Amino acid sequence: MAKSPASKKNIASSRPATQAAKRAPARPQPKASSGRPAGLFTWLVIGLVVVIVATLGIIKVASGGPATTTGNGTFTPTDPTTVAQLTGVPMSVFNAVGATSNVEQVSPPIKVKGQPPLTAVNSSGATVPQIVYVGAEFCPYCAAQRWTTIIALSRFGTWSGLGNMTSYAHDIYPNTPTFTFVKATYKSKYIVFTSVEEEANYLNAAGTNYQALQTPTKLELALIDKYDTPKYIKGLTSANPFPIPFMTFGNKFLVSGASYSPDTLTNLSRTAIATGLSDPTSPVTDAIIASANYQTAAICSLTNNQPSNVCTSSGVMAAKAVMKIK
Repeated sequence: MAKSPASKKNIASSRPATQAAKRAPARPQPKASSGRPAGLFTWLVIGLVVVIVATLGIIKVASGGPATTTGNGTFTPTDPTTVAQLTGVPMSVFNAVGATSNVEQVSPPIKVKGQPPLTAVNSSGATVPQIVYVGAEFCPYCAAQRWTTIIALSRFGTWSGLGNMTSYAHDIYPNTPTFTFVKATYKSKYIVFTSVEEEANYLNAAGTNYQALQTPTKLELALIDKYDTPKYIKGLTSANPFPIPFMTFGNKFLVSGASYSPDTLTNLSRTAIATGLSDPTSPVTDAIIASANYQTAAICSLTNNQPSNVCTSSGVMAAKAVMKIK
């Protein structure tokens, strides 16, 4: 069974019940289903929740697997033009958009206090703040969020190895155009970014669950178990913990679910979205860039506002004001 929100804002994919069971045996085990996998739930939903009956099973735990991506197991690198458009958004666009969207409700990362800092060693051997992302290729909410995360992190470092991806073709918001982190690497002198794509966007050979891809480390599982829960994420319940995508920004800010609705990207090609990133008047661009400014503001709080030209830009300052970051 899946839930469809009356409002299409601030929504997420549920974490596989089998994985939750591995981390906490007291949690319910998944039930068999003849339908496609995935339960999709809302968080921070405003208004009624309409229950749609569907033959949806529950996703199998990610237990490792090949780095495959495009629905048939073939990795397709993102072309250089799209990467350049994605990672080279003009400062003027960030500043013109600021922290609001004309068409979408955009949610900032959630601020948490009094938590131990999350750090890692970068390629230069320096200990710096760490950002962790956990998602899956089938997930349309992860699909929307990757646009934001890639753009925001490109302001602090460089990407390589991004691949083309769409969300699962038979789920809500089918074939949402996006990218995959499954072979991606990110380098920065300011932060370390690590990612986990738990499942692919296609079913396993038995047709019962999504194909498993990458397994979270013990540290990543511990972060999920602690922070992707009702204690820290308003609107979650104990019956629906661990939504994806999940992100922690140095344990100072959290993201759980999409910061804007995937329906913003419906019926658009990856090329069209990427090309439009230079146009701040595009409704798609303003949702993505407003969200990216919020994530940038969160990262600036980890880097002592470096680089200064990014962290003191008007778009980021607008996001800081909303998030109450000094």
